[in-house]
Amino acid sequence: MATKSAKTSTSTKNSNITPLGDNVLVKRLAAESTTAGGIVLPESAKEKPRQGVVIAVGEGRLNDEGVRTPLQVKKNDQIIFSSYAGTEIKLDGTDYLIVREDEILAIIG
Repeated sequence: MATKSAKTSTSTKNSNITPLGDNVLVKRLAAESTTAGGIVLPESAKEKPRQGVVIAVGEGRLNDEGVRTPLQVKKNDQIIFSSYAGTEIKLDGTDYLIVREDEILAIIG
């Protein structure tokens, strides 16, 4: 039984981007600027956050029968992904990350 997933894309000021297959467009959450003890971290000491918000999703992966398997994540989900996941891109001055669904570890909330 084939299920059709909703196609989701994102609009930025001058361009549209729609991830293909099982790819997901993610905007990273801001890095922490202070430690739990209150120490202010310089920009060079900050770790890149491994959390983000889903901006757009692809249509899903094709299985062996040629049927699309819908993704488990959807637009506006807050997620945790692996440290070295995805490909970083910059559109209209905003940094995004394109990750495969299997690089996403969890949905928060």
